[in-house]
Formats: sequence, structure tokens, C-alpha cells
Amino acid sequence: MNWPYEWQIGWRYTRSGRAGRRNGFISFISFISVAGIAIGVAALIIVLSVMNGFQKEVRAKMLAVISHVEVFDREGAALADWRTTAQKASQNRHVVGAAPFIAAQSLIARGDEMRGAIVRGILPAEEAKVTDIAAKLRDTVLAKLEPGAWRIVLGIELARQLRVSAGDQVTILAPGGQVTPAGVMPRMKSFTVAGTFEAGHYEYDSGLALIHVDDAAKLYRLEGPSGVQLKLDDVNAARTVGYELAGTMGPGLVVRDWTRVNRNWYDAVQIEKRMITIILTLLVVVGAFNLVSTLVMTVTDKRADIAILRTLGASPRSVMGIFVVQGATAGVIGTVVGVGIGLLVAFNVDVIVPAIERLLGVTFLPGSIYLISRMPSDPQMGDIVPIAVGSLILAFLATLYPSWRASRVNPAEALRYE
Repeated sequence: MNWPYEWQIGWRYTRSGRAGRRNGFISFISFISVAGIAIGVAALIIVLSVMNGFQKEVRAKMLAVISHVEVFDREGAALADWRTTAQKASQNRHVVGAAPFIAAQSLIARGDEMRGAIVRGILPAEEAKVTDIAAKLRDTVLAKLEPGAWRIVLGIELARQLRVSAGDQVTILAPGGQVTPAGVMPRMKSFTVAGTFEAGHYEYDSGLALIHVDDAAKLYRLEGPSGVQLKLDDVNAARTVGYELAGTMGPGLVVRDWTRVNRNWYDAVQIEKRMITIILTLLVVVGAFNLVSTLVMTVTDKRADIAILRTLGASPRSVMGIFVVQGATAGVIGTVVGVGIGLLVAFNVDVIVPAIERLLGVTFLPGSIYLISRMPSDPQMGDIVPIAVGSLILAFLATLYPSWRASRVNPAEALRYE
């Protein structure tokens, strides 16, 4: 192939170093710089893929229980007509389902055991349109939630803490009280446990209870549902849809999306992802600095060759191009190898991690402690492409100064002692 001589010489310098002790050392440093770039790129891809996997798994378990967007009365009162509110919200192109709800913080007691929980009043048939857990249980335990039956479905961890099972009685202590001649007495109501649900998210498994919306209205003294839950076709559009609905639903209603309901978790994940990206990018930067060292040593070693090329008519720009090609080639090789290793590991984390656990006899994610018992991974092009492009840019920038120094070599000075 008839390549420009700058490319041919640059590629030859990249492969040089097999003969001679000094050239061999330069070749070793070059290998270290390529390996550093590859390791940094691979580490970035693997770690971000695992973080994406964790975020996806936790979010899926979370959104199996809660809706994507909630619209509720600012004062916590009942909506005048929840169907009209739902219909108005459904005019947004992203809304694919709506259901009424009443939610209140209450105490649930069984004998000496008492736990705080969110009691959510739902319409089982409508709830199945907005949450996965309701769609899954619609024909089983949720079918037992009938108006006036005073039945309740508990999160599995909440049921364990209260030591109850299906058929047992629990008492709900509603916020506020009722005035009697003996003073203010708490409002209490006995419910029969219809069953349990398991979302896989400890916060909801241990702190959520479901009852029929009509029973909730009577318990909390409301005339009807206090809000509407919405399901979207794109969970990532929740914040945007929330802002759009806030401007169209009216001043008396509050719109809240799932990223605001779980703001601490959502913001923590985003911050951790940014910080880990910055930290691991330093590995790629270290590889780029090693590339600078390699090129500086190569320029020093090839001063006589550079001088001969200059005397044969090579321009400073051509000399600079030779070493840019050498450095860029090392950067491309390191990036390609790093992307390959990173994707190979990221797509096989579910096989590699269990193998390491069996080999070492340890468990990295005990199911009794962590929400997820396996190491998830979700490689995304939105992470991989910027990592690869950033690595190539760093490698290219690392070649500029050594290449410029090579182009400034004085042929007469370099050949004086040759």
C-alpha cells in the first residue's frame, strides 16, 4: 500500500525496539503507555456499565411500586373529579395510564408491634394500569380489596415485622384524632390482612400498605381520591413531563415525578457516576502522560534519523507528522484494546463475578444485606462513545509537544558527533 512516508516511518517507530538495549527500553515504555490507556478505558467502561446496571435494577424495582408522575391537591384534600384530572393529564403524549389514589402516613399495629408505613388507597383495576406490582397481583391479592371489606395488603417485610399473615387482624392509627368527652382520641380502624406483596425494594416492602380507595376515603375523612398517578411511555421523560403538566394542570394541583419523590437516591447516583468518571479518567490521563514520555525518549533516540530526513528535504511539518502518527497509533491501539476488554467484561459480568466468588469462596453482594444479590451490567453507547473519543483526543494531545520538539531539531547540531 502506497502510504505517505510520514505514516510509514511513524508506524515503523511504533514497532521499533526489538534490537538494541536502549530501543528495547523505549519499546517497553511504549507498551506501558498503551497498556495504561487500555486499562483506563476498560475500567471506565466496566465501572460505568455496572453502575448503569445497578441504577436500572433499583429503578425497575422502585417503579414497580410507585408511579412515574403524581398529580395531587396542594392542600391534601379530595379532588373534585379525579377522572377529569386524569383525562386532562392524559392529553400529554407521554402519559399512557392513570389511576386515583389516597396516600397518608399512618401507624399499623398488631399486638405490641407497631410500625410506621405509607397507607395507599387504590382502585385495583385502575392501579394495574400504572404500576407493575398491581398488574401482577390484580387477579390475586388485590382482587380481595373490595369497598367496605376493610382488607389490607402489606409489604412482605412489613408483614414479617408485625408477625402477621393472611387472615390476621391489624389496626391502622390514622393521623389526627377525634374529639370526645374524654379528650382527643386517635382514630383507629381494624383491617384484615388479605395478603402480601414483594417488590424487591426494602423501602417499599417494609413501609407500604395497600387498601381500597373507598376505605381510605372513610378512614382519612376525605370525599374521594386526593390525587392521580400517571404512567409514562418513557421513564426518563418523567422530569420533563412533570414540568409540562405543572404548567397545564392548574394552580391548585401539585405535580411530582419519581425523581423528586426519590430525590436523595436519584441525585446520589448521578453525583457518584460523575465522580467515578472523573476519577477513572485519570487512569487514561496517566497513560497519555506515559505516551509523552515515550515520544520524548524516541525523539531523543532518533535525533540523527531526524537530521538525515531534514537534509534529504523533509519539512518540519513532515517530521512532526511522523511522531504524531507514532503517538496516535499507540493511542488508537490502547483505546481499541481497552474498549474490547471493557465490553467483553461488561457483557459477561454475570458469569465472571460468580466464577470469582466460587474461586475465592466469598459473596460480594449478600442477598440479606444488599437490595440486589447479583452484579448487574448495562453497557450504554452514551458512555462508551465519549470514553473512546476522549481517550483518542488525550492521546492526540499528548503527541503535540514531543512532535513539535522533533520538528525543531537542528540537523547540523544533531549530526555533529555522529
